[in-house]
Amino acid sequence: MDVFRALHQRRATGDPLVLPGPWDAASARVFEEAGFPALATPSAGVAASLGHEDGQTPADEMFAAVTRIVRSVSVPVSADIEGGYGIAPKELVERLLETGAVGCNLEDSADPAEAASGSVLKDPRRHADWLAEVRAAAGDRIVLNARIDTFIRDVDDPVEEAVERARLYVAAGADCVYPIGAPVEVLPRLRAGIEGPINVGAPLDGPSFREWGELGATRITFGPGLQRRAAVALREIADRLA
Repeated sequence: MDVFRALHQRRATGDPLVLPGPWDAASARVFEEAGFPALATPSAGVAASLGHEDGQTPADEMFAAVTRIVRSVSVPVSADIEGGYGIAPKELVERLLETGAVGCNLEDSADPAEAASGSVLKDPRRHADWLAEVRAAAGDRIVLNARIDTFIRDVDDPVEEAVERARLYVAAGADCVYPIGAPVEVLPRLRAGIEGPINVGAPLDGPSFREWGELGATRITFGPGLQRRAAVALREIADRLA
């Protein structure tokens, strides 16, 4: 826990923390052997490895997959546990800690049932209150990365809305915020309005890590990008064998 938290702090400009996303134990070991100091699971990548669509993985399967990933490596692991699966904060924290993970992503999109009724983004103040409950249950045992979904939903001004949500979430105890889908050109505006670490989702063929860092990124993840790239490589191998 202390190691993972320290990796987020006092980072030099242009030197963001890069966290590849393992989807199973084998990929986790590959990333550790490559020298990465910590890992961050992607829910969509894990879902694909388990035969589910993104957002459809049962909680028990997700926690079991995270457990296998954590026990396969010696570096810290943060887990994407989506919107928390409707589990009360105290139990959610307990189940996360049982996996051995020392961090988590929690998103502010509504669950599928709510989304079907027209409410896609959660009310930011209510979500901040819920994050505060998670923080109270976790104490200092978890690095909490609060995902902000304004760039992937229908929002008039996603930058302004992201900054406002980030302020609420940081005040509620989030260690880091993650405006998923934010394009590189808006990062300076986000950096100017947000206190603390910012996680960005970087495309594999986009700006360099240094460029992201110079624009304000503290931490870089890839979502399911690495799992999908690996699937393409495997398909090419399979085609050659067929």
